[in-house]
Amino acid sequence: MIENMNSYVGYLAAFLTTFSFLPQAIKTIRTKCTEGISAVMYSLFTIGIFFWLVYGILVEDIIIISANFVTFIFAFIILFISIYNLIKKKKITN
Repeated sequence: MIENMNSYVGYLAAFLTTFSFLPQAIKTIRTKCTEGISAVMYSLFTIGIFFWLVYGILVEDIIIISANFVTFIFAFIILFISIYNLIKKKKITN
């Protein structure tokens, strides 16, 4: 019973934290606006999520793998657009 409860808590935590990125990813993709987003923070965050994904694979934990795979996709999209915008802005000012 407790093992099932642990899994339910893990799935709920994974779902909530993973899909909290969906609104930001959709907004960023639609507007291409990343003005308020720190590229350094998102770089570190995306790398951290990647290593959580690797960790999940190493320990064979489907909850960790699935949550971090989806979060990595969302975070990478936001990071990519953010870096693209920084490069574009730098070219315009030079």
